[in-house]
Amino acid sequence: MAFMRYDYRALPQETTVEEFRAWLAQFDADGDGRISREELREALRSLDLWFAWWKAREALRDADANRNGLVDGDEMARLYAFARTNLHLKAADLDA
Repeated sequence: MAFMRYDYRALPQETTVEEFRAWLAQFDADGDGRISREELREALRSLDLWFAWWKAREALRDADANRNGLVDGDEMARLYAFARTNLHLKAADLDA
């Protein structure tokens, strides 16, 4: 079995919402501008986080205000806040 290594850019320790959004955009596999749970799981895996599938599920549950199964539009700020709080992402304020 061959192992594939993804060459994604790592998430900086200090980041703004815009930088967070740009970082996540590289995991938007279908290019629709929204992040699905699977795409979020891949993003978290790229950070070598344990239980990326579980953290992606929890993050989506917290961020997805309209319950459509995707993080889109203004929900990105909610996802960013979740990442800061629960994934210990050091970042500038949301207003930045």
